[in-house]
Amino acid sequence: MALLKRLLREEGRQYAPRYVLALALMGVVAAATGASAWIIQSVVNDIFINKNAAMIWVVATSVLAIYLAKGVADYYRAKVMNRIGTDIISSQQKRLYAHLLDQGMDYFNSASIGDVVTRVSGNALAIRRALDLIVTSFGKDFLSLVSLVTVMVIQDPWLSLVSLVIMPAAVLGVTSLVKRTRKIAGQEYQTQSRIVDTLKETILGITVVKSFGMEPRMRVDMNSAIDRSAWQSLKIANLGARTSPLMESLAGVAVAVIVIYGGYGVIHLGRDAGSLFSFLAALLLAYEPAKRLAKLQVQMESTLVGVSMMYDFLDTPSTLVDHPQAAPLHLVQGQVAFDAVGFHYGNTPALRNLSLVFPAGRVSALVGASGAGKSTIFSLIERFHDPSSGQVLIDGQDLRGVTLQSLRASIAYVTQDPFLFDGTIRDNILAGRPGATEREMIAAAEAANAHDFIVGFPDGYDHPVGEGGGNLSGGQRQRVAIARAMLRDAPILLLDEATSALDAESEAKVKSALDRLMSGRTTIVIAHRLSTVRNADVIHVLDRGRLVESGTHDQLVAHNGVYARLAALQFATQPARRPRRAATAPVV
Repeated sequence: MALLKRLLREEGRQYAPRYVLALALMGVVAAATGASAWIIQSVVNDIFINKNAAMIWVVATSVLAIYLAKGVADYYRAKVMNRIGTDIISSQQKRLYAHLLDQGMDYFNSASIGDVVTRVSGNALAIRRALDLIVTSFGKDFLSLVSLVTVMVIQDPWLSLVSLVIMPAAVLGVTSLVKRTRKIAGQEYQTQSRIVDTLKETILGITVVKSFGMEPRMRVDMNSAIDRSAWQSLKIANLGARTSPLMESLAGVAVAVIVIYGGYGVIHLGRDAGSLFSFLAALLLAYEPAKRLAKLQVQMESTLVGVSMMYDFLDTPSTLVDHPQAAPLHLVQGQVAFDAVGFHYGNTPALRNLSLVFPAGRVSALVGASGAGKSTIFSLIERFHDPSSGQVLIDGQDLRGVTLQSLRASIAYVTQDPFLFDGTIRDNILAGRPGATEREMIAAAEAANAHDFIVGFPDGYDHPVGEGGGNLSGGQRQRVAIARAMLRDAPILLLDEATSALDAESEAKVKSALDRLMSGRTTIVIAHRLSTVRNADVIHVLDRGRLVESGTHDQLVAHNGVYARLAALQFATQPARRPRRAATAPVV
């Protein structure tokens, strides 16, 4: 009940005027339905029994008017309801997506894609279904039932009483199905999420799937999820279908009793035959809306599972929001500093009392083994997370006190494996600064050594990159990503070893572009290969979340510490290969 109240309060109020119009049209349909049963009395008495020729045209015209009014009203009712339903789905999907974008990285690290897709697409549809069920059931079915029961009571109160005694039995039978429907509907949503997750893993990991011959395993996983979903859908449908034989049986009992009682009255007691036929017509017409109302609770329970999931998501607070007094970041030089920063992933410490400085306008490198905390430092600078203790500062300003928009507008990020959106090369470069001119975009591409290969495509900058950039080579994707960063022209640059996965020719072109990009910016580089950062202004060496050394390449090598050992391994001269001896003939 609380969920229904919230649904009507938050969603119904917005569309109240249109729902009132739809209800008025449904009232016309209900009145016309009652009138169609009422006029049967005149058809039987005036035309078939009394043989009144003058009444033929009157009754025929009345029937035509009744059904014309009913048809027109029902058509416009459907148009209004369809428009409301479409608006509900689009507005809720926008609302859900906006809330999704407001979530912090911790949400995306824990949520599955299947769950997110199900909530944004399926749950918005559940809102429409729930409101349609409520309005249609009350406006069309309930009002039609009231109209027809009114005709029944007027025509024969005693027979009406016999018919209405049947209803409580039907309601009791349906109530027992509701709890089972609710449970299975929740399981079905989870299964649908699993289907989407398996599909996502298949598409993103298709190279691994095919290389390791995992098709049978993936097929088993998907078939299992589909079979579970099919069984759950069938179970819900069968539970709903149980209301039909219940209603059919009870309706048969009611009609049989009425035929016996009414027929006896007409034959032996001289009662009005037209009234009996009108009563029977109203009773039979009332059957369908009564059956739909009997199913309402079962259908509503199934639908409200999706509504509940949507509200659960919308009620999930974002872990990272602007402080009420947050101010735009005021950049003076662009110095980034960590002051006694600690950070944990759950119970696992990632940074321990870390203090270091990345000088403004200089190139700083982060070096260390996997898990040393390099990527965590980038996440804290971007404010994907807040530190557990200490402060992350830019020009002395705590990042928790500045607006997220101004912070991220001041940072450009180029990753080892850049992500490109499914669109054109133009779209992906302009993502760096959507308002840039054509000339600025081309200048950024030229600076990134990307312009020449772009214009080599028949459609140039309008060449589609494909999902994830699949239509471009690794070096081309990297240069498009650098052009995007060039166009952003942010004072702080984060580079996650942007050349490590490239061949020698592509690496040379990308490195040349990166040199231009880094010029005059506060640049922080995660280094996997020390050769790429030996000319950095300062190198910070991390070990298990702690800073163990800082200095230039020469200073750190002279210090003969952790960095010197890593450098000795990576820069060690390979021993010259001995020439292979000529093969000799085998001894026979």
